[in-house]
Amino acid sequence: MNTLVIVGIIAVLVLFVVSQYNRLVRLNVRVSEAFAQIEVQLQRRGDLIPNLVETVKGYAAHESATFEKVVAARAAATSASSVHDVAAADGLMTQALRGLLAVSEAYPDLKASANFISLQEELSSTENKIGFARQYYNDNVRSLNETIAAIPGKFFAGMANVAPREFYEVDDPTKRDVPKVDFN
Repeated sequence: MNTLVIVGIIAVLVLFVVSQYNRLVRLNVRVSEAFAQIEVQLQRRGDLIPNLVETVKGYAAHESATFEKVVAARAAATSASSVHDVAAADGLMTQALRGLLAVSEAYPDLKASANFISLQEELSSTENKIGFARQYYNDNVRSLNETIAAIPGKFFAGMANVAPREFYEVDDPTKRDVPKVDFN
């Protein structure tokens, strides 16, 4: 009878260890998958950029500095690999695209172009998907990091070869500016 109790306790402990290990591995895979989704959407946006630039160039050829910023931001985005580098390149791309779209405001013919309108709508849709992918990634990173920081996950993280992951943060100084309200 004592042997049966000892075997039962060992079986419960083994199942507990396996379940904790598997939970950490699953969370880690989920974070990796979420980051891959961000990269897919950023690639989609990057694929739209050349068409958008060429369309705007046709109407605003003398805005070369703006085009160069967009091209440089796209190049930085394609070479980034770590979460921090991808987020930084994402921020640069967002700022460069704002500049490009601001240029379009000065050209009514461009704003009325069916090709430009279509590209702008696709870009807007892609930006929304990027935002959702960032949120999904950060939600998964939070879950993983909480599990690693709490007991019993803390004891099993090393065994599962899982470490805390960094959040996806886009450094966009314009998002931090305090809005000015003027009722005059």
